Amino acid sequence: MSTATTEGAGARTRAQVPERITPLTTVGNGLQLARRSVLKIKANPAEVLGLVLQPFMFVVLFVFVFGEAMMGDWRAYRDFLMPGVIAQSVVFATLGTGFSLSEDVEKGVFDRFRSLPIARSAPLIGAILGDLVRYAITVVMVLLVGLLIGFRPEGGAVGVIGAGLLVLVFAFALCWMSAFVGMIARTPMSVQAFGMILMFPLTFASSAFVSPDDMPGWLRAVAANNPVTHLVDSMRALMLGGDAASPVAWTLVWAAVITAVFFPLAVWAYRRRT
Repeated sequence: MSTATTEGAGARTRAQVPERITPLTTVGNGLQLARRSVLKIKANPAEVLGLVLQPFMFVVLFVFVFGEAMMGDWRAYRDFLMPGVIAQSVVFATLGTGFSLSEDVEKGVFDRFRSLPIARSAPLIGAILGDLVRYAITVVMVLLVGLLIGFRPEGGAVGVIGAGLLVLVFAFALCWMSAFVGMIARTPMSVQAFGMILMFPLTFASSAFVSPDDMPGWLRAVAANNPVTHLVDSMRALMLGGDAASPVAWTLVWAAVITAVFFPLAVWAYRRRT
């Protein structure tokens, strides 16, 4: 290869990436790509329908099928359950991040992103920020269904907003785990299968549907230290009244730890795969 050709290739490679990547640049690039992720919701009416129907089915089935058996009064179980259903719906929804990323890789979308002068982690950040809009819609829909069947949070608007923001912070952390799975799994279907193995214990072995005090001793210890238990307990305290300081602190610690572990792993796996 001639010197001129080598220099030309090097110039093209350098042009693909900004000369100086700063955290502000990375966030800006991520926000630009987040808009693409949000527009995908508008272009897919079936997805919007799913965001509406799934919360409705979860709330109605759990409250009216299990309510009497759990607490002898479906109304009491409804109030206990609502924060858990919100948490579960959002936690399961984070699987969509890894699934969508894996699909984009298969379709070659990320090959086009590599040719743009953007931060390398920006496509992942954009996808996750865009997905947070979906999770916010899920939170609102679960609350609306709860209000329709008589749920009245004693914490008022401040408590509800606080609980909603907290579950979105936790979802942001879980999205990095989902993104990592999406980058290491070979197909979108394997992302979904592996993700369900991770998410089922997180949600069902927690305080989302039943108090850990009613579980066997060994499972009680697992549930008490489950990050989803801390999240649900925080949301109950904020929405229904109670001491929220300790569970909120634990939830934020878990979110920080999960992000610190899986953010670099997701970026590494993305670079390796693309």
